[in-house]
Amino acid sequence: MQFDVFTLFPDGLKPYLEISILQRAAQNGLLDVRLHDIRNWTTDRHRTADDTPYGGGGGMVMKCEPVFAAVESVLGAPPTCPVILMTPQGRSFTRQVAQELAARPRLALVCGRYEGVDERIREHLVTDQISIGDYVLTGGELPALILIDAITRLIPGALGDPDGAQDDSFASGLLEYPHYTRPPEFRGWDVPEVLQSGNHAAIARWRREQALLRTLEKRPDLLAKFDLPPADQKFLARQQAEREQPTPPPELPQE
Repeated sequence: MQFDVFTLFPDGLKPYLEISILQRAAQNGLLDVRLHDIRNWTTDRHRTADDTPYGGGGGMVMKCEPVFAAVESVLGAPPTCPVILMTPQGRSFTRQVAQELAARPRLALVCGRYEGVDERIREHLVTDQISIGDYVLTGGELPALILIDAITRLIPGALGDPDGAQDDSFASGLLEYPHYTRPPEFRGWDVPEVLQSGNHAAIARWRREQALLRTLEKRPDLLAKFDLPPADQKFLARQQAEREQPTPPPELPQE
């Protein structure tokens, strides 16, 4: 899969792309991330890519000309693949969106900076807008890396374990179950016995129940989004009943 990232700071993305899963995916020919410095398409000797906003106000706005020139020079006019603007005004990035985008062979990501981009870029160049959350960052580079990382995990062969992405949080609609590794005991905290039992059916059920419990505790809204099998419904009903039992009052000291 190919990503074309248009940014004012390509060197800010390189270190993360050159480690771990993303590096291996690139080495194995599964991932191709191409960084394009928007300033290379400016036309003045100062390589100006931003200007003051019409109407006044603080901050600077990224100019139309270099962004359009960069994207159209690399992708054609009109662009031959989706062009995504990383912006807090976009649709929320979820696993479902990652799966949707992972089906594409090529994606272009535009990283805004300063106060944002000229509105004509949003209206006439980009084809999608994506947000990683309801907050503002200094630029779109970190969101672009998040997008690349999440999508790469879904590329067949990118993870060492072929089933690894299937167990991630949100893959089944639930948060992921807890993980443990050696040693079996640390500072008095033990690994659950079932995980050391070798009973694969019992382990699978424990993991499923733990995923249900964790989702119930931390993201109960997720449970309402899909139909759970009867066994899961019964387990959650028992958990809810236990939580609703009144706590007995403390015993008063006898005189």
